[in-house]
Amino acid sequence: MNKLCRIRKGKIFFGVCGGLAKCFNVDVKIVRLLFTITGFIFPKSIIAYIILMIVIPKEPKTR
Repeated sequence: MNKLCRIRKGKIFFGVCGGLAKCFNVDVKIVRLLFTITGFIFPKSIIAYIILMIVIPKEPKTR
């Protein structure tokens, strides 16, 4: 398992879904779809996304 961090390349909003997908070796489209579905079913999950955005560090810059 990779270290959990928000991605810099290929992100849509803040890289949270991409970071989770990279960490758990899952396709990023699946993670984004799950967040979208849970956002419609449980509107409070948007708060969870914001918390993850604050808590998860950004991926280190590569040269």
